[in-house]
Amino acid sequence: MSKPLRLSLAIAAAEALPSAFVVFRGFEDSIRKARALGFDGVELALKHADEIDPGLLSGWLNEEGMEISAISTGQVYAETGFMFTDERPEARKKIKEIFYALIDLAADFGQLVNIGRARGQIGDRSRELAKGLFLDMLQDLCAYAGKKGVKLILEPVNRYEIDFINSVEEGVELIHEAGISNFKLMPDVFHMNIEDRGIASELIRHAEHIEYVHLADSNRLAPGQGHTDFQEIFDALQEMNYKGWLSLEILPKPDPETAAQQGAEFLLPFIQSFNQP
Repeated sequence: MSKPLRLSLAIAAAEALPSAFVVFRGFEDSIRKARALGFDGVELALKHADEIDPGLLSGWLNEEGMEISAISTGQVYAETGFMFTDERPEARKKIKEIFYALIDLAADFGQLVNIGRARGQIGDRSRELAKGLFLDMLQDLCAYAGKKGVKLILEPVNRYEIDFINSVEEGVELIHEAGISNFKLMPDVFHMNIEDRGIASELIRHAEHIEYVHLADSNRLAPGQGHTDFQEIFDALQEMNYKGWLSLEILPKPDPETAAQQGAEFLLPFIQSFNQP
């Protein structure tokens, strides 16, 4: 029987951008190291789908008894600058192709594709124009993803990184407006600590829309290294009857191995307690 709550670690290719928000780099070694620390799966932070060979990935996962929790796309925006709110036809075509390929990969690995900063900026345009461009792209991608059993999950990101959909409440409003069954929410408690009225209360209030959760402490270090109240968060997850992935997306400080170990040692007791019958 699968666990109600599972813990994942964000990883990337060895040649990932320096800005990639991951702890470990190099897929095979990262999967092995994550398993040794007690993680149930890994989140793939990709620039494009052909960064990884599906056959090799399947073998590494089977060997370690691991799963892919989701595919995240922050590097798509960081590398290309393409975004859902782009008005240029050629740029819209290219980001659509990139996401189609990531959806194809997710169909066999995780069934979830994150929409982070690739959703785009508003800039000096009207919010309604940017939102319309976003929703147009979203409808196309969700229609494609739906045929493959894949969901797109929107991550609200704080105002210092982007100017469009900063809070969980704003994300839920967009979900209601879109009205698409395979479009869900992916809260990140680091961003929530900046933007939301409360972490636990907002998780509970919007539980029906939440598909996946990112964990980090208030300083973006491993949980336990800042002032976030994780007992309150796990109490909220229990009240929500949340059954899904929690993924660790943190700075690799003081070094990757220490950061991953700190996160695992702090979080696994919470998860084990949550999963007890």
